[in-house]
Parts: sequence; structure tokens; C-alpha cells
Amino acid sequence: MNRTGERGNERSTIEALAAPLAEDDLQQLTDLLIDTVDSGASVSFMAGLSRETARDWWQRTFANADARAIILAARDDQGIAGSVQLHPAWAPNQPHRADVAKLMVHRRARRRGLAQTLMAELESRAARTGFTLLVLDTCQGTPAEALYRGLGWTEAGVIPHFALTPDGGNCDTVFFYKELSSR
Repeated sequence: MNRTGERGNERSTIEALAAPLAEDDLQQLTDLLIDTVDSGASVSFMAGLSRETARDWWQRTFANADARAIILAARDDQGIAGSVQLHPAWAPNQPHRADVAKLMVHRRARRRGLAQTLMAELESRAARTGFTLLVLDTCQGTPAEALYRGLGWTEAGVIPHFALTPDGGNCDTVFFYKELSSR
């Protein structure tokens, strides 16, 4: 099931991606990750991310994905414009829990509701897959923090100096959770 979102004259389609990736999709995901880091978003990478490192990371992500992992891509008229991931908890006593990771929207597609659409689709698929508790983290004081609060996520706490921003600054990290009902 794909979700189509429209806002103004813009249209995007959300779909799940799985290995093996088409070469064009791998290139577009690589571009998305580099654009996200270059724009200052804290998604685990530092400024100056090389194409090779970004491409290798995507290849490893798909190669090592759990069978219940969900990796979504949003496509617009120019290709992949956004992505988000869901990774099941590894622990045997947590089959109901998963981590949301790497919500990214290309600068060309921001401020159109694409992040909200990606998250809504991810939450829906997670619930249908049997997950009832999702967790994520983000840098405090960023648009991402405001987005998650607006989407009904609950703050669990803040850890100071948890990570670095792409430019090397400190990032106090907010941890969020959301309980889902099985749908």
C-alpha cells in the first residue's frame, strides 16, 4: 500500500523500499543523505560527508535490515525527496518496540508536509506490523523536535551533549516515545 500526499501543486508518493535496491534509488538516497547533512540536520554524520561513505551506509542499512524493518521513501517529480526508517528492537523481550530513525526531507521538498506524511505512513505500517511502542531521538531546539511534538509524541527526557551536530557543535538530545494501537 502506498500513500499519496498532495499539498498545493506538489504531489508525492510514499513507498517501502527493500533490498536489492535499484541503482537509481541508491544514488537518490545517497543524494538525500548528503543534502540532509549539508543542511545541518543531525542524522549521525558530520559535515563533509562523502558520496562513497553515504552510499556505503545506505547499502549496509539495507543489507543488515531486520525482516520487520520498514524503510520508506517519498518520491516527487524529481525523484526521492524524503525517507524514514523503522528498526525493530533486537531484544527478545521487546517484540512490540521499534526505533524510528533518519527522518530526512530534501531541501527542495521542505515545508510541504512531507515529513508529516512520512511519519503518518510509518506509524500506520508499524501498527499493522504489530508494533505498539515507537521511540526516537532528535536534537533539542530543532524543527524536528517541534514536528514530533506536533505529531503527538511524548518526551521521555533530555540527555545533554549526547551527540554532535554536523558542524561539530553539541547537541542536547530529546528522547520521545509514542504508543500505537494495533490497527
